[in-house]
Amino acid sequence: MYSARLVIDPGSAFARVPRRIFGTFVEHMGRSVHEGIYEPGHPSADDSGFRSDVLALVQELGATTVRYPGGNFVSGYRWEDGVGPRDERPVRLDAAWHSVETNQVGLHEFAEWADQAGLELMYAVNLGTRGIAEAADVLEYANHPGGTELSERRRRNGADEPFGIRLWCLGNEVDGPWQIGHKTAEEYGRLAAESARLMKFIDPTVELVAAGSSNAEMPTFGEWERTVLRHTAGLVDHISVHAYYEESDGDAGSFLASGTGLDRYLETVAAIIDEAGAGPGSEHPVGISVDEWNVWYQRRWNEIDKPRVMTGEWPEAPRLIEDAYSVTDAVVVGSLLVSLLRHADRVSMANLAQLVNVIAPIRSEPNGPAWRQSTFFPFQRTAQLAAGRVIDPAAHPDAAVPLYDTARYGSVPLVDAVSTVGDDGTIALFVTNRSLTEDASIEISIAATGVRLVRAETLTTPPGGDRHTINDAEAQPVGFTDLGEAARLVPADADGASVLHLTVPALSWSAVELTSAPETEDAHV
Repeated sequence: MYSARLVIDPGSAFARVPRRIFGTFVEHMGRSVHEGIYEPGHPSADDSGFRSDVLALVQELGATTVRYPGGNFVSGYRWEDGVGPRDERPVRLDAAWHSVETNQVGLHEFAEWADQAGLELMYAVNLGTRGIAEAADVLEYANHPGGTELSERRRRNGADEPFGIRLWCLGNEVDGPWQIGHKTAEEYGRLAAESARLMKFIDPTVELVAAGSSNAEMPTFGEWERTVLRHTAGLVDHISVHAYYEESDGDAGSFLASGTGLDRYLETVAAIIDEAGAGPGSEHPVGISVDEWNVWYQRRWNEIDKPRVMTGEWPEAPRLIEDAYSVTDAVVVGSLLVSLLRHADRVSMANLAQLVNVIAPIRSEPNGPAWRQSTFFPFQRTAQLAAGRVIDPAAHPDAAVPLYDTARYGSVPLVDAVSTVGDDGTIALFVTNRSLTEDASIEISIAATGVRLVRAETLTTPPGGDRHTINDAEAQPVGFTDLGEAARLVPADADGASVLHLTVPALSWSAVELTSAPETEDAHV
């Protein structure tokens, strides 16, 4: 066992938790929509064909926003295909994922489902095969009250009131040569700027997201952002970051330090935004939208899924990148959430990609069950507990966290942690133990009195399992367990601070809830 010390000082809080940081993503890809959220023949399907068992899990997950309809898919998508009578909608080839799209779910159906799920819709426009006019058209169709051809078409199609979509993505991963309509930074920057200008003429209340680099390893990363921001200054409100991580060649140490990689990525983009004069305090500040992030085993996609899909056949809703997530993956997802919160002063929103079946926290089978993957739990608990202002408990001068060496990121902290303090005094602490072999004894000094422990839980290797244990349709062994006596709170020390002694297992992600409110009968101490 090793020791560490963290300090939660409400006086060092530096940013409010942006609720949109707990977003997610649904793309017309694989079984995300069809056989995922939508399966008319399923026993739980409602009158519109959406699975109520999946909807219940989505509501439990606690996400706040949802990006739709893509992703790579959107760069070849005609939004008009997904509106109007279902029996008149065209069936199209989706070149992005080499499959057939039936268009039985489109803007109306998805907006209604998102509303039921309690999700704010973030709509992406096609700047791959289409452009300025089409982006303006779908905005007018969705948001204009009435009296024009497009708005009246929406009303005839069943939505008398406008959808009122505030968040709009200006294309997707346009820097990538795999993208339909791939463009240079200059080409995209000009197109994004003119699309943004017209869209804000139509609806000045919209928030627009410019497409940043597809990942930090792109050869154009950095220069792409500088060029795009130069063109779109004063027109866009956010620039995107896409970040995926996987364990490569058995290097678990580097994989568990993925949050350090995300830290550096976000800090680099923030510096470029500042360099462009669009940082906090500027007349039109630009936030970072991490609108795709997750664990994704891309090697598996390249070696198995892609060759299987690119066969010359065009399947409908094929099984694509349905990664089965392990304990290790869940711990990494928890740590990535820590990183996002730690940069809440610059990250305006973020979307776990994706929501159902496709690299998702929720899985389902056709005419069968739906269940929570291991990664469901850290997301759900963080979305539930994180509120108010953010504190970095490892940054305090009195904190002490040991380091370990990684092949990819150098020396990184063994304990990765972040805390939040609500306006009502409620404190949440999220802690990752990155050690594969050693438990951690952590002393947490809390600069507050009258603090009471409400709940302390950990996600770690289940009894009889190992770090590769997963949840599947037959068994769900991975989830939270109560830390019990491993979490002990000393009401106050000599300096008037409360002290929490926390012992967390090796390879674990833990959530601790504390409060200064009066004790109630249902409180768990």
